[in-house]
Amino acid sequence: MPDTLGRMSSRLATTLCGVPLKNPVIAASGTFAYGVEFRDQVDLSALGGIVVKGLSREPIDGNPPPRLWETEAGMINSIGLQNIGVRAFVEKKLPELRKCGTAIFANMFGYRRDDYVEVARVLEDSEGIAAYELNVSCPNTEGGGIFFSSDPTVLAELVRLVRSVAKRPLIVKLSPNVAKIQPLAIAAADAGADAISLVNTFISLAVDPHTRKARLGAGFGGLSGPGIKPIALRMVYEAAQAVKIPVVGLGGISTGIDAAEFMIAGATAIEVGTANFWDPSAPARIAHELDAFLQQEGIAQAADLVGTLKL
Repeated sequence: MPDTLGRMSSRLATTLCGVPLKNPVIAASGTFAYGVEFRDQVDLSALGGIVVKGLSREPIDGNPPPRLWETEAGMINSIGLQNIGVRAFVEKKLPELRKCGTAIFANMFGYRRDDYVEVARVLEDSEGIAAYELNVSCPNTEGGGIFFSSDPTVLAELVRLVRSVAKRPLIVKLSPNVAKIQPLAIAAADAGADAISLVNTFISLAVDPHTRKARLGAGFGGLSGPGIKPIALRMVYEAAQAVKIPVVGLGGISTGIDAAEFMIAGATAIEVGTANFWDPSAPARIAHELDAFLQQEGIAQAADLVGTLKL
């Protein structure tokens, strides 16, 4: 039976872009499959929300193995955005997801602008989705290999285009692989994003000294886990200072105290990623740990933590 970890406190209730959340702890995209796969291990209704595995216009097989490498304080992944495609998701996964009792966020990505638009159009015709998360950390093949996430002008064009199609709240997920996060956060907000989420993974490399080859089949991968948390916290703070729209923080969160720190830095809600690989119930556990922290500190609502960092 799924582990409910007990009743959720009303202290945790909050909203994100107008979407009611039982608590501010959300399962991050790419770490919780499509959600339904974990319904026998976790009480999905205890989660603040689920961001499903990234959805593309057509199915993608992903990168060659090996795809994961454990580091000293996290892991590097090179999954390659493997997914069943947006239409198969709507047909095979979404009907069951509607029954899970929590907010569903559809993560979408593409390699060209029209890829994003088509995914958004398919999802717009589907019921049961609370909001979208736009993964902009993909190469823009129309723009000579520029990443949507690294050029404020290119990013703004993409967000405006998707915004013209997407009627549900739109969260733009930013990459940390930039010199300054503030211009990207501002560009997304000015182009119509309802919120931003950050950070995505850091481009990384693991080497086998015996074979002198990369440990991952695709060479480079994305670093996540506790090792990136201090950098993620700094970037969440910087982004939250730069924009007036909500910020969703992620990057190495594995405890309720971690969640509290991100909210203090300016995050309205947080996402749990790498921790799900060793503990699928991590988002629910972290929510309860956050509630215990609030009670201990005499804080009436989780939202009262947001943006209270003193520098």
